[in-house]
Amino acid sequence: MILCLETATDICSVALCNEDSIRGLKESTLERSHASSLTVLTEDILKEAGIKVADLEAIAVSKGPGSYTGLRIGVSTAKGLAYASSVPLIGIDTTLSMYYGFITCFKEKHKIRKDDLFCPAIDARRMEIYYSVIDTAGNTVLDTRAEVIGPDSFTDLPPSSRIFLFGNGADKCRNVIRRENIIIEDDFRISASYMQKPAYIALKNKQLEDIAYFEPFYLKDFLTTLPVKNILK
Repeated sequence: MILCLETATDICSVALCNEDSIRGLKESTLERSHASSLTVLTEDILKEAGIKVADLEAIAVSKGPGSYTGLRIGVSTAKGLAYASSVPLIGIDTTLSMYYGFITCFKEKHKIRKDDLFCPAIDARRMEIYYSVIDTAGNTVLDTRAEVIGPDSFTDLPPSSRIFLFGNGADKCRNVIRRENIIIEDDFRISASYMQKPAYIALKNKQLEDIAYFEPFYLKDFLTTLPVKNILK
């Protein structure tokens, strides 16, 4: 089995899966709870399954892009567990796992067609989002990037294709993009369970991370904001 950790957004999610199914899922939606919740959820899910970290085939972690703090907590925890138990570590692009989740959960609702395109969108503050564009076959059309969304966004993609936007960055696109055939899915919620398929693909292909040097995919530098008032005055 593979233990999957998802901390790229405000949801802290842990899943235990084998190649055929999700064996367990635990999540916390409390804001800023990743540091306090992740290890507890991990311990609980392993205890309920009656296994130890050393029994796992691998540990998979959402590597980003996403929240700087959330990614740092998730990757640090995954590296610590993998190193201590000599278990392989797998890093999964967050937008890729979101794509697999959307295809699994919303295929029937939207009657997915061959020419559809999928845009997992993660909030990157202000009018910027992290996103990629993936086709129905799982091929990457646009690599993961950070961009400010404007009226002309996505106009370079085939106009006949429907583009599905989903994730916590999708809503800010609602009244901005002028392109037709944009569908925003409000009911999508990120989950560690969506990492199951890409994690097993990576494991089979031996696409493993070097535990000593693996770092989150922040995509852009972490910036702190200066206080509005100078408290020393």
